[in-house]
Amino acid sequence: MTANDWIQVAVYFVVLVALAIPLGRFMAQVMSGEANWLSRIGRPLERGLYRLAGVSEDDEMTWPRYATAFIVFSVTSFAAVYLLQRVQGFLPANPAGFAGVGPALAFNTAVSFVSNTNWQAYGGESSLSYLTQALALGVQNFVSAAAGIAVVVALVRGFARAEKGTIGNFWVDLTRCTLYILLPLSIVYALLLVSQGVVQNWHAYPVAELVEPLRTSDTTVVRQQTIAVGPAASQIAIKQLGTNGGGFFNANSAHPFENPTPISNFLEMLAILLIPAALCEMFGRMVKDRRQGWVLLAAMTIILAPLTVAATAFEQRGTPVLTAAGADQSPSSMQAGGNMEGKETRFGIANSAIWATATTAASNGSVNAMHDSFTPLGGLIPMWLIQFGEVVFGGVGSGLYGMLVFALIAVFIAGLMVGRTPEYLGKKIEAYEMKMASLVILIPAVMILFGTSLAVSTDAGRAGVFNPGAHGFSEVLYAVTSAVGNNGSAFGGIGANSTFYNLLLGICMWVGRFWLAIPVLAIAGALARKKLVPAGAGTLPTHTPLFAGLVVGTVLLVGALTFVPALALGPIVEHLQLFGR
Repeated sequence: MTANDWIQVAVYFVVLVALAIPLGRFMAQVMSGEANWLSRIGRPLERGLYRLAGVSEDDEMTWPRYATAFIVFSVTSFAAVYLLQRVQGFLPANPAGFAGVGPALAFNTAVSFVSNTNWQAYGGESSLSYLTQALALGVQNFVSAAAGIAVVVALVRGFARAEKGTIGNFWVDLTRCTLYILLPLSIVYALLLVSQGVVQNWHAYPVAELVEPLRTSDTTVVRQQTIAVGPAASQIAIKQLGTNGGGFFNANSAHPFENPTPISNFLEMLAILLIPAALCEMFGRMVKDRRQGWVLLAAMTIILAPLTVAATAFEQRGTPVLTAAGADQSPSSMQAGGNMEGKETRFGIANSAIWATATTAASNGSVNAMHDSFTPLGGLIPMWLIQFGEVVFGGVGSGLYGMLVFALIAVFIAGLMVGRTPEYLGKKIEAYEMKMASLVILIPAVMILFGTSLAVSTDAGRAGVFNPGAHGFSEVLYAVTSAVGNNGSAFGGIGANSTFYNLLLGICMWVGRFWLAIPVLAIAGALARKKLVPAGAGTLPTHTPLFAGLVVGTVLLVGALTFVPALALGPIVEHLQLFGR
């Protein structure tokens, strides 16, 4: 790694933590119903929305009611997004005249955005109208993120409350998160992105005359180029802040209209992990012990920072194939060096690797470089981060509740080691909580391994794999991992827009979202009903470096033991083939 690489990685993490602290404090105020600096404007609007929807903010819900509201809202959102895609050809704000989306692709896209995955088997600028992008996908970027935060807030209340049968009100949590957190942040971010040149308009696609006409393979002479534009900045802001990741353009944040400058690149990278990091501070404040949040934030950083450095180093090393072809892969004042295939020269190695690890540590999935072109081990790291369960910062809400599940498992293991009932934040962790935690850990692993096996063992699945051997297997493994992990990024190299992959990945995304959130809400309800147990001499302190190490070890062991055999068939074999010649 170069000195520039080290500086950029260090600056990124320092700025991230510095901004997460005040944002986490503000989020704790909002989600606790306390007055904040936006209350004068927000409270009248908030009350008006409750009256319009017939919701009482004092109506607390049990965990089954909370889960039911969460599912009903998501199913309704799915139906709306699916319908808008199917009939977009008859609706306004469609200057390119796009027809309705086919049923399988519309199903996949609707599940994708409702589940906060934002997997894209389509090209936005060549498939979807402005109305569909804004009203269907843009709205889901807000509310699917808010729903994830609502679930983790319910879990936090489970820890903070004692002998209570309720964990809050889903509709209130959804409203407050959207109104006070996501919307104001997105407005600020959108204005910053516009200042850097990100496009934001509702104009028809302009047509430019080519300076040098082109002749295609069938001798057709091309004299004009259609330039895709649209309301991009407003969607990009929330796609990053809400860890959604769906690009307005097909090339995502590698597209110069989405991400034109180094400043826009840093802002977008920062937005990916900003709210997930702030949720740790929010957690500590809501349970009245900030040290608890800092331990989880430390555990996340301890995992992500070395993997970011490793990914940067693997890409900076370059590949022997390019060396054999005569390419100079050494860094200099004129070039980044290393493996620059699939990367933008304006971002270089460091910014591409930071983005790749941040977007897969979170359930973001946006890209500013093509992960398919990374070196085998450089590409293994983003895939592995998703396979951890995206608890290393993770998606907004889903990352923290995943990490809290690992924390419960860690204290359970520690309790077994010393022969006493495990406790976390004054709550005894018993069989019911462990059963639910086991579902959260096992369901994604089963779905990833089963889905990959199905894809590589059936004719329909293999028909979509365009690259042979280990790399083709890696592409399939990454696609299914991304879907189950609600990430949305891809290696590429597979025909994702087929009936087989649209249905398989759509089912994986649905399971990865809802079959994990429901057990988490069950844990929240069980914890809220428990009594607080005073800490004793044998209680494991959960605010120490020792506990942070225990949580890190639990995450690494589960991820390694579950997926290393599959990774050995893909990127590890490819690495040996590439560098073992």
